[in-house]
Amino acid sequence: MPMVRDGESGNWIGTFAGHKGAVWSCQLDPSGNLAATASGDFSVQVWDAITGQALWQFPHNHIVKTCHFSPDSKRLATGGHEGVLRVFDLTLSPKTNVGKEIPQSTTDKIVISKCLWWTDGIVLTGSSDGKVRFWQVSGDDVPPEPMHTLETEGAEVRDMELTHLPSGDILTVAAGDKVYFFHLQDKKLLHAYQMPIHFREEGGASLHPDGHKFVAGGSDLWVRIFDFKTGEELECNKGHHGPIRCVRFSPDGKIYASGSEDGTIRLWKTEPEAQ
Repeated sequence: MPMVRDGESGNWIGTFAGHKGAVWSCQLDPSGNLAATASGDFSVQVWDAITGQALWQFPHNHIVKTCHFSPDSKRLATGGHEGVLRVFDLTLSPKTNVGKEIPQSTTDKIVISKCLWWTDGIVLTGSSDGKVRFWQVSGDDVPPEPMHTLETEGAEVRDMELTHLPSGDILTVAAGDKVYFFHLQDKKLLHAYQMPIHFREEGGASLHPDGHKFVAGGSDLWVRIFDFKTGEELECNKGHHGPIRCVRFSPDGKIYASGSEDGTIRLWKTEPEAQ
């Protein structure tokens, strides 16, 4: 039962009812007019985010763990236990929208844990084999091999986030017991920081919009802030009563959110003393 809440007050706005299994991923498109949900019921649904009306339902052959809108809101990428990246054109009629299929491997079964659009033509997938793959998905013919691959020492990719900084685009990856930062234009690893937690079940990391600090949460009950340049722990915030499932900074960086197995979402001030 994915729901929409007010980002400042946390007040309930509405619930999208229709899935028959656990919902593993919820996304709003850049305009805020569309919502997408990926579920354990082997489907992805796209909703009108204003009215709650169901617009598309895309069946899959296994559990779907991730979905993400393209920057222009015209396409949706999905992935999960099939090990197949699917790209759906949202400008087409729901009846004719079958999507493009891009297998991650022709030999091994690879679960896609996260997919993320970098540009309107390039999708990144994070997978169970510890690799982040770059896929060119524009045009009618999709190459069968990735454009480029980044490595995370073999640990399953649990979370990915893209941050646009003046110095370039930074990909934040949580995998195993480390948080990795890659410079996408250069395809280079900037930092790999050992964490006091692990991301083997769930959890993740989020880079502040100014690139100076990041938040991470995972196997224990605490939400931690770290320095981006050194990896030094700056804060350790207590309040949850279950492992952390997801963390994200707000677009303006003034607050960050943490979702936990304790059934709550908590909003934290980034600079509590200044506010």
